[in-house]
Amino acid sequence: MFARSTTVLAHRENMDRGIMLIRDEVMPAVLDMSGCIGMSMLADRESGRCIATTAWESREAMEASATAVRPMRDRAADALGGTAQVDEWEIGVLHRDHPSAPGACVRVTWVRTDPGTMDRAVEYYKTMLLPEMEQWDGFCSASMLLDRTEGLSVSSVTYDSREAMGALRDRASRIRDKAMQEIGAEVLEVREFELALAHLRVPELV
Repeated sequence: MFARSTTVLAHRENMDRGIMLIRDEVMPAVLDMSGCIGMSMLADRESGRCIATTAWESREAMEASATAVRPMRDRAADALGGTAQVDEWEIGVLHRDHPSAPGACVRVTWVRTDPGTMDRAVEYYKTMLLPEMEQWDGFCSASMLLDRTEGLSVSSVTYDSREAMGALRDRASRIRDKAMQEIGAEVLEVREFELALAHLRVPELV
C-alpha cells in the first residue's frame, strides 16, 4: 500500500477555512476514487504547517489518481494560503490500538537512514517500538511511511489527547534515541500536530 502526502505552510488565519474545504469537498471526492483507502490531515496552528495524506491500495492506483487530484490539491493549498509540496511513500507499518476521536494529536518524526537498511528499520519498529508504545496510556495508533530510494521514513504516533502526548514526550524521546542507535539512523525533525481529519480504511500492517 502507498500514500501521497501534501504539505502546505498555511497562513494561520486561513487554517480553519482550508480544513473545512478539505473535509467537505476534497475528502469525499478523493475517497470515491478507485483504490483510495483513506485520508487524514494534520495541522500545527503555531507554525501553520498542514499535512494531508491520502492512502492507496497500490502504486498504480495512486499514480492513476494524480491528474484528478491535482486541481483539488491546488484549490486546497490556495484556500490555506500556501503552496503544496507533494511526497509519495510506501506504507511500511500501520497499527491501531483503537480509532481516534476528536482531540487526538500526532507526533511525527522524520528519519534518514541507509536505504539498504530500511527493512531492518521496519522490523525494529514492528518488533521493538510498537510493543512498548502499546503499553502507554493514551496511545491510539502508529504508522511508518517509507521512501526507499532516498532512505527516508516518517513515523506518526497518534495519541488520544494533547495531554497524553505531552505526558509521554520524554518516554517517546528515550525510545527514539535508542532506536536511532540500534539502526544507525538520524532524526531529521520531530513535530507535534492536531489530528484535524481522519478517515482511514488502511488494514493492519504489522
